[in-house]
Amino acid sequence: MTPVELSRTVLHAVRRAVDGGELDVTVPERALVTEPGPGGCGDFATNIALQLARPSGQPPRRVAEILRPHLAGADGVRDVVVTGPGFLNISLDDQADVLTALVREIRSRGTEYGHGAALAGEVVALRVPYEVRAEVVADAVVRIVATQGGRATVEHGEPVNLRPVPAPEDPAPLGPDAAQWALLHPAPHDRPRITADHLVQRESNPLFRVRYAHARIRSLSRNAARLGFTAEPGPLQESTGQEPTGQEPTGQESAGQEPMGQELMGQPTDPGDARFGHGARRPVGGPLDPAADADRATDLRPAADTRPAVPPHTGAPVDTDAQGGAAPTAATQGAAAPAIAVESGPALAPTARDDDHIAHGAQPYAGPADPPADTRPATDADPAANPGPTADPRPAVPPHPDAQGAPHPQRTPTPTPLQTPLADHPRILAVAATHRAPDRLARHLVTVADAVLPFLPCVLPRGEEKPSAAHRARLALAEAAGTVLAGGLSLLGIDAPEHL
Repeated sequence: MTPVELSRTVLHAVRRAVDGGELDVTVPERALVTEPGPGGCGDFATNIALQLARPSGQPPRRVAEILRPHLAGADGVRDVVVTGPGFLNISLDDQADVLTALVREIRSRGTEYGHGAALAGEVVALRVPYEVRAEVVADAVVRIVATQGGRATVEHGEPVNLRPVPAPEDPAPLGPDAAQWALLHPAPHDRPRITADHLVQRESNPLFRVRYAHARIRSLSRNAARLGFTAEPGPLQESTGQEPTGQEPTGQESAGQEPMGQELMGQPTDPGDARFGHGARRPVGGPLDPAADADRATDLRPAADTRPAVPPHTGAPVDTDAQGGAAPTAATQGAAAPAIAVESGPALAPTARDDDHIAHGAQPYAGPADPPADTRPATDADPAANPGPTADPRPAVPPHPDAQGAPHPQRTPTPTPLQTPLADHPRILAVAATHRAPDRLARHLVTVADAVLPFLPCVLPRGEEKPSAAHRARLALAEAAGTVLAGGLSLLGIDAPEHL
């Protein structure tokens, strides 16, 4: 069940309550369905009870209790809970199917996804002044009103009912697409900026992000065809239980395209590190033991020899340094080294370069928490002069996930951030048509682009990976976002490029 279908289900529940005499209200034209807010639960929530409280003359909580059984008995609804002043929190049978059904609906309707009947049969008369921005806004409103079943006409005369703040200068030098965006993206009461910023191909330019996202999606579709697979809606989760995070590099970037944002934030790996478990690979990413990690941060000097000390011959003179003092033994060197490492500065995470000077097989320093060694000269009578080998008390370093037999950490699946803006597209179109506000559609396209761009790097297979059902599902979700972007840009009179 998609959010649009759930909205219709809520309206059907209201109609059944009205037909049964439980409520004496006019059934509204639409019901707003969103994600649950703070204190809510379930998959979706609606404020329809608060909307009907005043017309029905009953408290919102009472209206919600009346609607609850009608809504709980609908197909695809598992449970309905009333929270707060009267919010209805709806749990669906299978949340994973919500996104799949949404993608299927977008693919079936194409660029007409989101078109409705909010203004069916209505004629909207727009009277605008002779000014370039007013003309451009009115032209976009005509197309947006048509998506809701209405018809808009444009006239020049008084009284004017559509007068956005005029442009400070002629936007024609920006070109058709950038000029349209410069006049439509700001709210009608904001003065538009007619600057070259709309032509800059950088992340700071919202028009570039929207057009770039569409071009990247089209590029992914072409690359997927070369790899021999197509889009198919389904679960995004791999069989291993890992959900795509949108931060992985793909290695499938199209030629001539610069990746944006954090698409190349891959984690480097080192082939080996003798200091981390005698040849085991140094762990990269993933959780580490804090005590072992802090210990490794100070181990940047050659370690002392921890082998049993050989007692000197009876009567042999004790070695002295240049100042006449006793030369430190191996035991005293090993005890003094940690203090030097700690006092030298703040602990830094070790890198492969830090390990270049450490000989393979060398033992790391004892941690700062180790007890200080006895600094007296070693004698045969002193039992500390010939200590036996002791086990390293520090916690063992966890092996790298790629090591033999090491289990891969399971990440908690998280819902994709694309679901909410894609599901909200029909509502945005209806609001833009009702309020004659194409700027709301423009800002919504920026939201969709910002949500899909981090997701694109995990769409195609990487390296030796073979295309799977999860890749086909991710490609279908990306193409659904591209369809919404293409339809929205078309309504604004802006080209949706195949290449950029």
